[in-house]
Amino acid sequence: MDSPPPDGIDRPRSDGIDLRHHGDVDAVPGLLDFAVNVRGDGPPDWLVDRLAASLPVLGRYPSADAERAAREQVAARHGRSPDEVLLLAGGAEGFAMLPRLEPRLAALIHPSFTEPEYALRQAGVPVQRVLLPPPYLLDAAAVPAAADLVVLGNPTNPTSVLHPADEILALRRPGRVVVVDEAFGDAVPGEPESLAAAASRDVLVLRSLTKTFALAGLRCGYALGHPDLLAKLVVGRPHWPLGSLQLEAIRACSEPAAVAWAEREAEVIASERAEMIDVLTGAGIEVTGPARAPFLLLRVGDADRVRQALTERGIAVRRCDTFPGLDADHIRVAVRAAEPARRLALALESVLEVVA
Repeated sequence: MDSPPPDGIDRPRSDGIDLRHHGDVDAVPGLLDFAVNVRGDGPPDWLVDRLAASLPVLGRYPSADAERAAREQVAARHGRSPDEVLLLAGGAEGFAMLPRLEPRLAALIHPSFTEPEYALRQAGVPVQRVLLPPPYLLDAAAVPAAADLVVLGNPTNPTSVLHPADEILALRRPGRVVVVDEAFGDAVPGEPESLAAAASRDVLVLRSLTKTFALAGLRCGYALGHPDLLAKLVVGRPHWPLGSLQLEAIRACSEPAAVAWAEREAEVIASERAEMIDVLTGAGIEVTGPARAPFLLLRVGDADRVRQALTERGIAVRRCDTFPGLDADHIRVAVRAAEPARRLALALESVLEVVA
């Protein structure tokens, strides 16, 4: 691995980490999938019906009225003004827009989702990684004072840590923008630490609808922030950036009935997670905690051998050595129901006896 530069800034370079490795690569068809954090095999029936009813409009270009209606619904959902909402083709589009803020130095809080770092590096933005040690709790003092862009996840992928909102707000400085990836925010009951409703000139919140609502293939999300901030993000954006089905999905998933449905699903996730932690720790497996997201970070030793052995037993898990700050001793597993969770625990227990 290259030595760090003397000024401490981690310049774009090849350091052996594949920043574009995501869980879908690990989810081999036919295996019991613990690698991908999407709930279920597809959207709930009510959402499928809603989208199916919109199919006849596909012969027309997406309308300004549909875009406005979706934006207004998102704004109502979070108590924001419609001009503080930017609809996105998934949260990943928001990350791709970050270089348009023209930061001089971006600080990436790791371990965390790597797509923001990839987008910034591709645009030539100087990046400094802020590596949090276990148990991966936020440390504002570790963020370089020179950073005018700070990016973190909450809850954080893959550590499952939920940072307190006031600690995130403590990252703010004059001239600095704080970007909070809340892709899994609706998977936390009550969304207690979310900043989605907190209007601030220097905080940008990115939300995804692809996880809880199982819309990964449709790419739906949005950004919440000051209108001046959003205006910078859309410079050069193509016309009709979202299709009609995406607009309808965003609107549908932001309506009160859908928000209530997601809250019930978040309660199920919390219950499944607690039971899954008990099963895994009972099998002698180290689980990073306290966990608040729909996935768990496990320390298993030789993770490459463990993953291969699990694959041979019909189970897919997410590798974690592609997350800066983690090593080849970790895997990430999605929260699942009791029966598959027990199958995972038994398989891991068996595998770890062999690997050890």
